[in-house]
Amino acid sequence: MGEMDHNTILDNVQNFRDVGQTVNTQCGKRVLTPSTFEDDASPEDRRKLKDEYGIKTVIDLRTKTEHVKQAEKRQADLKVPALLQSNAALAEPVQIPGLRYLEIKITGGKFEKFLISQLSWLGFFKLIFLYTLGQRIAAIRIMSQEVMLPRGLVGMGLDTLDHSGADILEALNAFLEPPPAPASTSGGDGPSLPILVHCTQGKDRTGLIVALVLMTLGVPLEAISHDYLLTQQALEADRETRIAEIEEIGLTPDWGDCPPDFVARIHDHLESQYGGVAAYLDSMEFGSDKRRRLVEVLGA
Repeated sequence: MGEMDHNTILDNVQNFRDVGQTVNTQCGKRVLTPSTFEDDASPEDRRKLKDEYGIKTVIDLRTKTEHVKQAEKRQADLKVPALLQSNAALAEPVQIPGLRYLEIKITGGKFEKFLISQLSWLGFFKLIFLYTLGQRIAAIRIMSQEVMLPRGLVGMGLDTLDHSGADILEALNAFLEPPPAPASTSGGDGPSLPILVHCTQGKDRTGLIVALVLMTLGVPLEAISHDYLLTQQALEADRETRIAEIEEIGLTPDWGDCPPDFVARIHDHLESQYGGVAAYLDSMEFGSDKRRRLVEVLGA
């Protein structure tokens, strides 16, 4: 079977693809990635995801700010009669019934503390002041300008590796965990696959987690990079909207792109700083037994 048409396979979900199929491994239809998911999915998208693709678990890697912003947008849309008539999904619950949802803030508390430590004293006090006033976007702009822009998108990915070990471990463990008992009507104690991983754009946090999984499976770097860079094309349709959102928080348009060297630099960082992906995963307690199990469940 040829590669999915990432832009047309679902009506309103961009960047959706079967990672195993893309990189030619046996984990086809077990690991799927979209950019956005339940917020934009049409009723038909939701049916396909549950019934045709059999999705059992959704890993949502977005931050609190992203969730708040999406909830505000949804509430605003609900007040517009024309949108209610044209978008039937607005009447549906955000989460698809019967699926297991895991909200994992991949850039969690330890990561946030690291970023704050990189601020100047003036920037730090500005950030605290703005958060106190409830001006989250303005506060994020301080962080963007002083810390994120100088480090770049790839640099932030490397920082995530170094300072989000517990969150990354939680995400990787999700590939091995069985579904909750009430939902376990079949499959015994096996993991709740297929699993769908997403953030907001699907190119940094999702890209990092999927790359770590594929590296653990022994997929060649060239294939991992090929899969990662498919996101660039898949997100092209709404580039202007994404750039506007990126610029709103103080970042530059290039933050909407997929760095061509993202996967290579992730790999090089793991090699130089930890002695390789296995040693890195050992350091965060995703040891050889878990890695062997990951290979078994995704390669079966």
